[in-house]
Amino acid sequence: MHVNRFADLKPYDAPGHHGMHMLRMQGREAGPADMMWLGVSQILPGGSIDLSSSPDEKFYVVLEGDLTVETESGSVRLGVWDSCRIAPHEKRALKNPTNRTVVVLLAMPLPKPQP
Repeated sequence: MHVNRFADLKPYDAPGHHGMHMLRMQGREAGPADMMWLGVSQILPGGSIDLSSSPDEKFYVVLEGDLTVETESGSVRLGVWDSCRIAPHEKRALKNPTNRTVVVLLAMPLPKPQP
Protein backbone atom coordinates (compact mmCIF):
# COMPACT_ATOMS: atom_id res chain seq x y z
CA MET A 1 0.00 0.00 0.00
CA HIS A 2 1.19 3.51 -0.81
CA VAL A 3 -0.58 6.33 1.05
CA ASN A 4 -0.35 10.02 0.20
CA ARG A 5 -1.91 12.60 2.50
CA PHE A 6 -3.63 15.50 0.77
CA ALA A 7 -1.75 17.98 2.97
CA ASP A 8 1.58 16.61 1.71
CA LEU A 9 0.89 16.63 -2.05
CA LYS A 10 3.16 18.75 -4.24
CA PRO A 11 1.76 21.09 -6.91
CA TYR A 12 2.75 20.81 -10.56
CA ASP A 13 2.35 23.04 -13.60
CA ALA A 14 1.15 22.19 -17.09
CA PRO A 15 1.23 24.35 -20.22
CA GLY A 16 -2.05 26.01 -21.20
CA HIS A 17 -3.53 25.73 -17.70
CA HIS A 18 -4.61 29.08 -16.21
CA GLY A 19 -5.89 29.95 -12.75
CA MET A 20 -5.42 26.42 -11.48
CA HIS A 21 -3.75 24.65 -8.59
CA MET A 22 -2.89 21.06 -9.60
CA LEU A 23 -1.73 18.22 -7.37
CA ARG A 24 -0.69 14.66 -8.24
CA MET A 25 -2.28 12.21 -5.81
CA GLN A 26 -0.80 8.90 -7.02
CA GLY A 27 1.66 7.92 -9.73
CA ARG A 28 4.49 9.83 -11.39
CA GLU A 29 6.43 11.75 -8.73
CA ALA A 30 3.62 11.07 -6.19
CA GLY A 31 4.56 7.41 -5.90
CA PRO A 32 4.60 4.03 -7.59
CA ALA A 33 2.00 3.16 -10.23
CA ASP A 34 1.91 0.62 -13.06
CA MET A 35 -0.97 1.78 -15.26
CA MET A 36 -2.26 5.25 -14.40
CA TRP A 37 -1.86 8.37 -12.33
CA LEU A 38 -4.40 10.46 -10.40
CA GLY A 39 -4.49 14.17 -9.90
CA VAL A 40 -6.81 16.74 -8.42
CA SER A 41 -7.18 20.24 -9.80
CA GLN A 42 -8.65 23.28 -8.13
CA ILE A 43 -9.86 25.60 -10.88
CA LEU A 44 -10.36 29.15 -9.66
CA PRO A 45 -13.22 31.34 -10.90
CA GLY A 46 -12.35 32.25 -14.49
CA GLY A 47 -9.70 29.52 -14.63
CA SER A 48 -9.32 27.36 -17.71
CA ILE A 49 -7.39 24.91 -19.83
CA ASP A 50 -6.75 25.96 -23.43
CA LEU A 51 -8.30 23.89 -26.23
CA SER A 52 -5.71 21.20 -26.94
CA SER A 53 -5.30 17.46 -27.34
CA SER A 54 -2.88 14.76 -26.31
CA PRO A 55 -2.42 11.10 -27.21
CA ASP A 56 -3.73 10.12 -23.76
CA GLU A 57 -7.24 9.19 -22.72
CA LYS A 58 -8.47 11.35 -19.81
CA PHE A 59 -11.23 10.92 -17.23
CA TYR A 60 -12.55 13.89 -15.25
CA VAL A 61 -14.84 13.69 -12.19
CA VAL A 62 -16.23 16.92 -10.71
CA LEU A 63 -15.95 16.80 -6.91
CA GLU A 64 -17.06 20.40 -6.23
CA GLY A 65 -18.63 23.15 -8.31
CA ASP A 66 -19.73 23.36 -11.95
CA LEU A 67 -17.31 22.84 -14.82
CA THR A 68 -17.73 23.55 -18.53
CA VAL A 69 -16.01 21.05 -20.83
CA GLU A 70 -15.71 22.04 -24.49
CA THR A 71 -14.74 19.85 -27.43
CA GLU A 72 -14.93 20.41 -31.15
CA SER A 73 -18.36 18.74 -31.13
CA GLY A 74 -19.86 21.00 -28.45
CA SER A 75 -19.81 21.83 -24.76
CA VAL A 76 -21.37 20.42 -21.62
CA ARG A 77 -21.66 21.66 -18.07
CA LEU A 78 -20.76 19.09 -15.42
CA GLY A 79 -21.86 19.26 -11.79
CA VAL A 80 -20.83 17.40 -8.65
CA TRP A 81 -20.22 13.66 -9.29
CA ASP A 82 -20.64 14.10 -13.06
CA SER A 83 -17.80 12.70 -15.14
CA CYS A 84 -16.57 12.67 -18.71
CA ARG A 85 -14.08 10.80 -20.84
CA ILE A 86 -11.85 12.59 -23.34
CA ALA A 87 -10.65 10.21 -26.05
CA PRO A 88 -7.03 10.09 -27.21
CA HIS A 89 -6.31 13.02 -29.57
CA GLU A 90 -9.72 14.62 -28.84
CA LYS A 91 -9.36 18.38 -28.32
CA ARG A 92 -10.80 19.67 -25.06
CA ALA A 93 -10.96 22.88 -23.07
CA LEU A 94 -12.05 23.21 -19.43
CA LYS A 95 -13.54 26.41 -18.06
CA ASN A 96 -14.83 27.60 -14.73
CA PRO A 97 -17.27 30.37 -15.60
CA THR A 98 -18.63 30.56 -12.03
CA ASN A 99 -17.61 32.52 -8.95
CA ARG A 100 -16.84 29.34 -6.99
CA THR A 101 -13.76 27.14 -7.13
CA VAL A 102 -14.20 23.86 -9.04
CA VAL A 103 -12.45 20.71 -7.82
CA VAL A 104 -11.84 18.00 -10.43
CA LEU A 105 -10.33 14.52 -10.12
CA LEU A 106 -8.25 13.50 -13.16
CA ALA A 107 -7.22 9.95 -14.11
CA MET A 108 -4.77 9.35 -16.97
CA PRO A 109 -2.63 6.44 -18.16
CA LEU A 110 1.08 6.46 -17.61
CA PRO A 111 3.30 6.44 -20.70
CA LYS A 112 3.87 2.95 -22.04
CA PRO A 113 7.37 1.64 -21.32
CA GLN A 114 9.62 1.62 -24.35
CA PRO A 115 11.16 -1.80 -25.20
